[in-house]
Amino acid sequence: MSIWRRISDALSALRQGESLAEVFDRLRAPPERTVAFTIAVIALGAKMAKADGRVTRDEVAAFREVFRIPPDEERAAARVFNLARQDVAGYEEYARRIRSMFGDESPTLCDLMEGLFHIAVADGSYHPREDDFLARVAQIFGLPERNFRALRVRFVPEQRDPYAVLGVTPEMDLESIRRVWRQQVRETHPDVMLARGVPEEAIRIAERRMQDLNLAWEEIASERG
Repeated sequence: MSIWRRISDALSALRQGESLAEVFDRLRAPPERTVAFTIAVIALGAKMAKADGRVTRDEVAAFREVFRIPPDEERAAARVFNLARQDVAGYEEYARRIRSMFGDESPTLCDLMEGLFHIAVADGSYHPREDDFLARVAQIFGLPERNFRALRVRFVPEQRDPYAVLGVTPEMDLESIRRVWRQQVRETHPDVMLARGVPEEAIRIAERRMQDLNLAWEEIASERG
């Protein structure tokens, strides 16, 4: 059964009058975390799309880049998006439910934030309201400031800093930075991300992250000579 069919089943289980946020309380078991992860990115992405007051074609296309959505399964993704936009529950409620679902598994929550950043910058700009939205979500998730900053500098070109991308400082010696880089590369391996609950349909997240991590390391290593 495809993940999109499983999403449809999860939405069908909602009783009349229930918020989409209720889904996150019902998908705690590891086998269903891929469904929960996908719904979380689409639902929070829908809430974020309202942050700058408009939904562009680029942002819609970004959903398709983060998740490989077969043409015959787009209805399921669209239903999540529309339910989230219409839901009276605010994005903070969604974020709290998602944090409760994944607990303190910071890597998985960072994966989710990464999908949201991809959508935020898809239209070529990064609106201050989107930054406020993402910062608040990261705060609710309990992500350290350095993790949020590492994500932002990766996706917002004018803020790019190779040290921040790796979450290191210029004061660290090169070997220590190398160890951090290698550890992050290991954690970005698709098999590791799948084990955390990132669905196969969203593994493009890993491809982009690997490129950014390697580029940051190359820049630092070259600078140190």
